[in-house]
Amino acid sequence: METHARARVGELGALRLSGYILERASPSCGMERVKVYSDSGVPSRAGRGLFAQRLMDAYPLLPVEEEGRLSDPRLRDNFITRVFAYRRLRALVEDGARPRDIVAFHTAHKLLLLAHSPVDYAKLGRLLGNLTSLPRTEWLARYEEGFMRALAVAATPRKHVNVLQHIVGFFKQRLSPGEKCELGDLIKDFAHGLVPLVVPITLINHYVARFDVSYIADQIYLSPHPKELMLRNHV
Repeated sequence: METHARARVGELGALRLSGYILERASPSCGMERVKVYSDSGVPSRAGRGLFAQRLMDAYPLLPVEEEGRLSDPRLRDNFITRVFAYRRLRALVEDGARPRDIVAFHTAHKLLLLAHSPVDYAKLGRLLGNLTSLPRTEWLARYEEGFMRALAVAATPRKHVNVLQHIVGFFKQRLSPGEKCELGDLIKDFAHGLVPLVVPITLINHYVARFDVSYIADQIYLSPHPKELMLRNHV
């Protein structure tokens, strides 16, 4: 199994994967809580599948999830968000990652990063400020690690509300009192679990287009994955 895992993980490197779904509880492919038997014969659920371990060691930034966990809407949204973000990140690096491209990439992902990890958002901002202080390869390695670490943190309703209110600040003064009230109520309804995230975002997208708020229109946060997947209809 170890020989096969090493060989297969090596082969996967040529496929330019953007994500990997593992099998729940499998002794080869389980991501977590895999049974490990002791000499007493009593198993503990503290292991990881042999292939899964090799895969995650070889590609530590690759989005990986276990199939059983994908039934949770928030975990499913988080995984697919990371898959598409990882593909965009790899495209940036593969295209040469010129300074202006790096700045544009980071700017477009700012609110998405903030919705997942405000701490890592701040760290990446400081790293961007030192873009020329390190050799480009070393700088990119640090940025990639920080970027994917940030998105691996769950985006909670509270953090989403913070980002939504931040967005509204860009055009709030241009709304009528009734429009402010309507949008504010939708954000509160989302915070209380009465409506899914897609509801306030749909109205925000309407105002962003209406007022031509280009900075917000370019934010990946508003559309981190294809709308046809309807993932935000359930979070």
